[in-house]
Amino acid sequence: MNFEDLCGQKTHCETKVLEQTIQLAVEIAREGREGRKIGTLFVVSDEISVLKRSRNLILDPLYGHPDESKHICDPNVRETIKELAQLDGAFIVGGNGVVISASRYINASTDNIELPLGLGSRHVAAASITHDTRSVAVVVSESSVVRIFDDGDLITEIIPEIWLFSKESIKLKKPYRETTLADLRIVTAKSKE
Repeated sequence: MNFEDLCGQKTHCETKVLEQTIQLAVEIAREGREGRKIGTLFVVSDEISVLKRSRNLILDPLYGHPDESKHICDPNVRETIKELAQLDGAFIVGGNGVVISASRYINASTDNIELPLGLGSRHVAAASITHDTRSVAVVVSESSVVRIFDDGDLITEIIPEIWLFSKESIKLKKPYRETTLADLRIVTAKSKE
């Protein structure tokens, strides 16, 4: 299984960008920060529409830095993002991999959104923004689960094996398939056929 299988073909987002974002999210889920679990949200692609549907919670710590120093594939940027993930709000990642903004509040609506019980506001924001735009959202839950949303739907859950979650923690309602990639347990909704 590869990352294209996880998220399908997104013509407006480079596969490598989505892959790097998911890998970073898994690292944050596993490592936490300063000995505690943290949650965060990455909204990838369709950045103009996403920025119109969001606002900063604080002064943007990424504002004013050149694009070439904010690419999600850059190891230095990844460490900076891990630090900034402790702040409230979402990261907006351009389809080209530039992390455009941090600490964004996503204007979310629950209209036409159905989520399993127990998922919080980060997940509502992810479902809502992907329903209203052509973006993909990657949520790191404080319970160390990484969930991916597309078109308003929860499409993938990634559960790092070290946390040994049981199948009861799976929130996907649809039939799903389970695979292992490296040392990750990945549960993906079966495609509509």
